[in-house]
Amino acid sequence: MLPQFDTLVGMIKKFPDEQSCIDHLTEVKWHESPFCPYCGSHKVYHFKDHRTHKCGDCRKRFSVKVGTIFEDTKIPLKKWFMAIYLITAHKKGISSVQLGKDIGVTQKTAWFILHRLREAAKTEAFNAPLKNCVEVDETYIGGKEKNKHACKRIGGTQGRSTKTKTTAVVVLQRGGELRAFQTPDTNRTTLQKLVAENVALGSKVNTDEWAGYKGLETFYLHSSVNHIGGQYVNGDAHTNTAEGFFSLLKRGIIGIYHFTSKKHLQRYLNEFTFRYNLRKESNGAGFLSLLQHCNQRLTYKGLIANEA
Repeated sequence: MLPQFDTLVGMIKKFPDEQSCIDHLTEVKWHESPFCPYCGSHKVYHFKDHRTHKCGDCRKRFSVKVGTIFEDTKIPLKKWFMAIYLITAHKKGISSVQLGKDIGVTQKTAWFILHRLREAAKTEAFNAPLKNCVEVDETYIGGKEKNKHACKRIGGTQGRSTKTKTTAVVVLQRGGELRAFQTPDTNRTTLQKLVAENVALGSKVNTDEWAGYKGLETFYLHSSVNHIGGQYVNGDAHTNTAEGFFSLLKRGIIGIYHFTSKKHLQRYLNEFTFRYNLRKESNGAGFLSLLQHCNQRLTYKGLIANEA
């Protein structure tokens, strides 16, 4: 059921206490057909507290939170719901410092909550092949050396160097959905693999003049613009929509988050992709969509673990 609210005040009125949040999560997760998260059985008994359930087959007890990002959390669902609303409604995101102040938790707890929600934003709902008119573009996250203190500058990092920057690539359908990926580089193999995995054959693909896109014309209607030569539009060929997304992403990173590590960048891309793909929906619809995809866990140990 679509929540009938479009403001934070409306959401708080809709879910005034913990039980109302549990009831809504139950409706979203089970759709009046409860099942055991351990064995999948639908033979489920309910306790009088309306929060605890027991499987008639494996005999295990559980709550509706098991198997979701809320499992084992000590944070009330009402605060989680507020966090979901805020991260989906704020166009450039919300910092962990601000979220902590808004919902009454520590910055560390808010940081963990936000990363759990970013992980949930990595939804399979956005995996249909992009088609018709598609734009592909790349950018570099990490700042310019000239803006750093002289003692922290590293030579040879201008242009497409990834010594101090991380690469992000966007593939989007004009008027439709978008995919954003953190990549190790922008070479031909990397870029064309992303296009092949996300764009329907025969679609029109617009890029800039970068050599990594050469060869796309074999399977797509490939058009390009020469940014180096000052050309940004060539008929209906341009990458302005993709660049608009990158502009929003960088304003969020610089103005809201101030810094994103290479380790966590993909989760931030998940967050911005999720909001972009639901840009035409109401705040209530965005809230419900993310809540529906909160069925995966990210432990704190997994979040802070070193990459292999």
